Amino acid sequence: MNILKMVGTGLIALLAGIQLIPVDRDNPPVTAGFDGPPEVEAVLKTACYNCHSNETDWPWYAYVAPMKFAVADHVEEGRGEFNLSEWGSFTQEFKDHLRHEMWEEVEEGKMPLPNYVWLHPEAVLSREQKETLRQWSLQAAQKPAGEGEGDAGHEEHDHEH
Repeated sequence: MNILKMVGTGLIALLAGIQLIPVDRDNPPVTAGFDGPPEVEAVLKTACYNCHSNETDWPWYAYVAPMKFAVADHVEEGRGEFNLSEWGSFTQEFKDHLRHEMWEEVEEGKMPLPNYVWLHPEAVLSREQKETLRQWSLQAAQKPAGEGEGDAGHEEHDHEH
């Protein structure tokens, strides 16, 4: 029985100790926010902004280890894929690529992440919201080259995708 007490005490000490490890939960300034249609922005705010923007609403569990590590990692990875807080600085070509990729991920059920919607049921996209994203994606595919969402003069966005 003493061994169980020692193991239990050790686990409690470990859990308490990892609470002290810092995690970056910063929300940098929005530098060039989303400049697309308001109905699309509403869908993106509902299902995408927490991981793919600098406007993350950090839930309570993002402050408790071990969940804080997973949440911070998901946000860092999401912002690294694309950041809607920088959307206005992307080239039209990159925006169109992202529109296609976003819809593809939603259509295949990969986004929003299943474990995210489990904790955030409001992020489950309705049929109408999915159709809004689908139509927006199709509009990008049908545009003549050089015709954009009003981003003429924006710099090329240096992105690896």
